[in-house]
Amino acid sequence: MSHLMGIRITFPSEKNQAPIVQTPRTERNAAIVDSSSELSRGRKAAHHSSENGTMAEIIAELNALVGLSTVKRLIHEIQAYIEIQKRRTREKLVAEPLVLHMIFRGNPGTGKTTVARLIGRLFKEMEVLQKGHIIECERADLVGEYIGHTAQKTRDMVKKALGGILFIDEAYSLARGGEKDFGKEAIDALVKAMEDHKTDLILILAGYKHEMEWFLQTNPGLRSRFPIHIDFPDYSIEELLSIGDSMLKTRQYQFTAEARDVFRFMLQGVLNSHPYAGNARLVRNMVEKAIRKQAVRLYAKPTSSREELMGILPCDLNLDDDDLK
Repeated sequence: MSHLMGIRITFPSEKNQAPIVQTPRTERNAAIVDSSSELSRGRKAAHHSSENGTMAEIIAELNALVGLSTVKRLIHEIQAYIEIQKRRTREKLVAEPLVLHMIFRGNPGTGKTTVARLIGRLFKEMEVLQKGHIIECERADLVGEYIGHTAQKTRDMVKKALGGILFIDEAYSLARGGEKDFGKEAIDALVKAMEDHKTDLILILAGYKHEMEWFLQTNPGLRSRFPIHIDFPDYSIEELLSIGDSMLKTRQYQFTAEARDVFRFMLQGVLNSHPYAGNARLVRNMVEKAIRKQAVRLYAKPTSSREELMGILPCDLNLDDDDLK
């Protein structure tokens, strides 16, 4: 087990848990020899270069995310571990099994879904997952209205996610109804799916930190099945400002110096009133509504300069209380 600044990762060799790391296709077909060895090496080098380029782009996207420093370090650790196990396999050394099911804990807007999508793409490039796509769902997508309905709904969602990631938001809601609730049936179906699809499915359960801890306590067998636990902290004021700047830059807008000061003041006010509201979703809502207010302001003018079209002024941040929710 490795402890990483509040993040817990276990590389278990647990009973009945097979490795998810896949032996590369070139290894399985080692007996097939290309008659032109130079051409074969050239093709392999080109594939390796292309793969590294794609992987480098994914890692660059991850590193470009504001904050999340401990999350990034953990993902780099997992990436390195998978690669080393593949090298050990090529050298016919014992390769440790790596179970990749995860628990994401944090408030809304802290980047959980964004990171899950990047992990799916990264694991596809590393040949851990065949497709690397992500299927997002919640309780309503898994729990049915009568006996047997829930198991079928859950199996259908699992089937869609095969080769990728099944991401269940607010997963703790599956255990809130007690023993007679159909949510327990969904949990049982998910546990079975984890056993039946050990090598072609990664399950990520996400939700508030304290609720997820309670959820794991309701079913002691779940904790050992999710060895990777990642905590997503709330963003600081400076990180929220950077997120706002980035969102505007992507859309080819920018704050004036005065508007940025106003934006900072507004964010601080929201955090003082609603300490758990200050995350990326709040910033996105504020930025998008400011852009619309700027559009209304400029629409009244017959023409607009490039600077005017790009600039967000303090008056564009004159948002109502409902805009800050």
